[in-house]
This record gives sequence, C-alpha cells and structure tokens, in this order.
Amino acid sequence: MEKLVQALSFGGVLSERDIEIVANSFRIKELKSGEYFQESGNPADKIVFVEKGILRVYHRDEKGNDVTKYFIRENRFFADMISYYSAQPAADSIDSVISSKICWICFTVFEKLMHEIPNLLIFFKSVSESTLLNKLKDNDFLNFGSAKTKYLEFVKRYPELSLQVPQQHIASYLKITPQSLSRIRSEILK
Repeated sequence: MEKLVQALSFGGVLSERDIEIVANSFRIKELKSGEYFQESGNPADKIVFVEKGILRVYHRDEKGNDVTKYFIRENRFFADMISYYSAQPAADSIDSVISSKICWICFTVFEKLMHEIPNLLIFFKSVSESTLLNKLKDNDFLNFGSAKTKYLEFVKRYPELSLQVPQQHIASYLKITPQSLSRIRSEILK
C-alpha cells in the first residue's frame, strides 16, 4: 500500500492522519493476467488504485469483439462513475492485462469518508479532473492521423504499456487491426 499512500499524499491536500484513515479503508487484491475486476452487466461499486500491473477497460461490440477503451496504469485511480451514479449495470468490463496488485474501496465507504474528511472531496475532485484531462488528450491522438502516427504517439506517451500489453489490446485501443499493428511495428524496426 506504499504507492497508495504516496498517491493520497498528492498535492498535500490530506493530512498524514487523513491519509492513514483513507489508506486503511482500502482492501488489497491480487489479480492474475486475464482475471476480471469488474464484469459488464454488474453494478460498479468500487474505486480501484493500481499498486502494480495494468488493468484494461473494454466492452464487446455487436460482433462480440473486445474494444479496448483505455488502460489503467500503475499509480492510477479508476472508478466507473457512470454506472455508480446512474445505478445502472456497468457497460464495461475491467480485467488485468498482466499480474496486478490493486487496492480497492467501496464507493459507499469512500462517500462516508468524504463526510468525515472534508479535504477528501477536494482530493477526489483533483484526481478526477486530472484523469479527465488525460482522457481528452488521448482522444486527440486516437481520432486523428494515420495508424502509424497513432502507434508512434502511443509508444511515446506510454512506453511501458507498449512493452507489456499484448498486441491485440493495443491494436483495439488504437482502433486498428492486429495485422496493421504488426505491419507498422515491422516497418519501424527496419
């Protein structure tokens, strides 16, 4: 939980005592590669922090293909807020791309903590805004340019993901076929 404690220290918003209370409210879970954290169709009720590893958020299209929406990297928080706040089943699944160690907390426990620790709301808001800005930046490069340009930008932004994530997941994220990605990688290596 050392990385969780460091993440909760971000911005100096929470006191050491607040960080201790919040961190001790999280639970730890180890996930094997391919193991689900959340399956679509079930209500989302947890906030997750990736202590080690990589998680993948995806849905299945009408043809039954996995469509990767994004990756949750180490030292990042994630919550399916749409499912939680709408009280609807989650549209997306979350699984572990590689063996991972996560910390999680139920939304209801987190909301209770926000009432007890007012600065936790400020912390949560700053993390949410930072995550949203990163997603907006990703949308820029994912929606414009050639497949090669997208892949090169992906490698530049996320070198660790390009080395650890299976090619079919990267291709899905970039909205290209695995064959196109393989061809692009071959061209780059020449």
